[in-house]
Amino acid sequence: MANNSISAEQRRWFFGLAGLILASLFTGVATRQWWLFGLPLLLMGTYLSLRDVRLPFYLLFACIPLSFPLFLPGGFSTDLPTEPLMIALTGIGLLLALHRAGRADLRFFLHPVTLLLALHLGWIAITTITSQEPFISLKFLLAKIWYILPFYFMAGWILRTFRQVKTLFWIVLVPLVFTVVYVLIRHAGTGFTFATVGSVLHPFYSNHVIYAALMAVFFPWLWYMRLEYRHRPFWNRLFWLLIGLFLVAIYLSYTRAAYVAVISSLGAYALIRLRLVVPALVLALALALIGLGGLVRQNRYLELAPDYASTITHQDFGNLLEATYQGEDISTMERLYRWVAGFHMIGDKPWLGFGPGAFYESYRPYTVLSFITYVSDNKERSGIHSYYLMTLVEQGVPGLLFFLLFNAGVLITAQRLYHRRTGRRYRRLVLLLTLSFTSVMVLQIINDLIELDKVGAFFFLAAALLVNVDLDRVAVPEDQTES
Repeated sequence: MANNSISAEQRRWFFGLAGLILASLFTGVATRQWWLFGLPLLLMGTYLSLRDVRLPFYLLFACIPLSFPLFLPGGFSTDLPTEPLMIALTGIGLLLALHRAGRADLRFFLHPVTLLLALHLGWIAITTITSQEPFISLKFLLAKIWYILPFYFMAGWILRTFRQVKTLFWIVLVPLVFTVVYVLIRHAGTGFTFATVGSVLHPFYSNHVIYAALMAVFFPWLWYMRLEYRHRPFWNRLFWLLIGLFLVAIYLSYTRAAYVAVISSLGAYALIRLRLVVPALVLALALALIGLGGLVRQNRYLELAPDYASTITHQDFGNLLEATYQGEDISTMERLYRWVAGFHMIGDKPWLGFGPGAFYESYRPYTVLSFITYVSDNKERSGIHSYYLMTLVEQGVPGLLFFLLFNAGVLITAQRLYHRRTGRRYRRLVLLLTLSFTSVMVLQIINDLIELDKVGAFFFLAAALLVNVDLDRVAVPEDQTES
């Protein structure tokens, strides 16, 4: 017969935990400090996380589609429950790193992509010291750390098998589909109009750009898993249904950047297949420099100044597209208003920038009044709406260079991996990660979303998994019907 007796150690744990729970409850009631009620759960969660860190890691990804912003006094905000989970995982990760320092696999830390990411993070730390707004920059640096450590380093440590990658996909897909269906049902009640899309996203999404961006970034994952299950009739039909659902939802989000991100995946696929990543990166940089030089020469950028009276918010998407082309869309022209200010800021502090996160506090004196729009008061305290330009303004020329080198390092690694082996399953996994990563890159041209959990998570996750594939830490099964 099985031995059902309880050991002395188990009894000590039981009575110790029971005593802690009772002490917390009585103390909480006596002092009216109700947070003490959750102390036993916090300690239990910490203990279980140290025993198996995969539990909070998977929980974090499950919460990404469901997270919602909470605005705090002083202009600060957080995302619940993801940001507290990221902070907790950062602490747990550091404890585990100290505990297992002698057994760490240094290949991941010494990989060129990891070193480039460390260079990017290190420069953020340097420009935090020289920042015009030290407190804001310190908050930015800390937030960057608790993004990179869970989504890059812990993802690289935990996701070591093909099955774990698939598990992560399902953990994200189920809550994401729930939020998409929820939004579509609410949007249907308003007639799927462009004017009402922003009002049906609460509480999961702050705006339609974040909603569409998450679907665009996750879309390559969905397409990849359809191929994994293509020989199972039920699952094959389900995935085709989900692909259609996502495409409809992306279209009805009326988000131009998301459209471009999805379509650009085809271009990224072609570049990888044809080994043209490096020429494409050089060409893109050259075109950007030529275009900027042409605008700066003899102040030609002033010719782009909008007509204040006709630059308005449009309630019809067709009118919005026409207004964008004519330079009368308020969101596009407001971006231009801030970009012009940003370029003037670069001329003032080209090497160290104004400090991470310091754009909003610093850009007003650099604006040009001829570019002002109806929303230039910026009550929502939003940024410059271009992650690359924001990095240049806040971290100087070296900061942008280090970030671009990290991006280039990921793409060059992806191209090399794609052509290293001929297995279809292996190549599809590399493409999935590359297309998800490039979708974020495209979105950042006219947005600054990497610091948001719903986008930044998949940016760093893709990079980490590509490194693991390069180190043969994610063994991809040979091509077969299904595993």
